[in-house]
Amino acid sequence: MTGTTTTASAEGNLGRPVRHPDPVQNAAYWARIDANVAAAPELTDAQRVRLRGIFQQAAIKEAA
Repeated sequence: MTGTTTTASAEGNLGRPVRHPDPVQNAAYWARIDANVAAAPELTDAQRVRLRGIFQQAAIKEAA
């Protein structure tokens, strides 16, 4: 699978949570997070399947 996958996130609707009361520090915090995410390698299909299974198990247990 060579295509990219996009998913909806709470950030798109609610904005990012405030991690520091100072807006400058908060912006720097999120800039570091963005840099880390950009530097991370793409997930393999096997990793995506495993994560999907983990979250589906959690949802099934929650519903029970």
